[in-house]
Amino acid sequence: MGLIQIENMEFYSFHGHFKEERIVGNKFLVDLTIETDMDLAAASDNLKDAVNYQRVYDIVKSQMEMKSHLLEHIAGRILDAIYAEMEGVGNITVKVSKLNPPMGGKIGSVSVVMTR
Repeated sequence: MGLIQIENMEFYSFHGHFKEERIVGNKFLVDLTIETDMDLAAASDNLKDAVNYQRVYDIVKSQMEMKSHLLEHIAGRILDAIYAEMEGVGNITVKVSKLNPPMGGKIGSVSVVMTR
């Protein structure tokens, strides 16, 4: 087993509880850790034997383009979409962070982390 980590994927998206957040938008970061058996890919050096992390990025990007009220909803959708489309993945951990959230004070980010 091994881990694929895709870190600091940055998106400008329109998620949030407040209507203004879904109009104005904000910057978000997404991190993923995917458990997978890497033995065959390590031996064959062939993409067909590996989890294609370019495709994983495309899945995350498409989910970030759909508006949501909650970070939890985004994280759950990302997990659902990856499991629905990708073969050979074990546990996946996703972290979705909203940068500079409108919480009435200076806050760098707020994040949710989900694992399945």
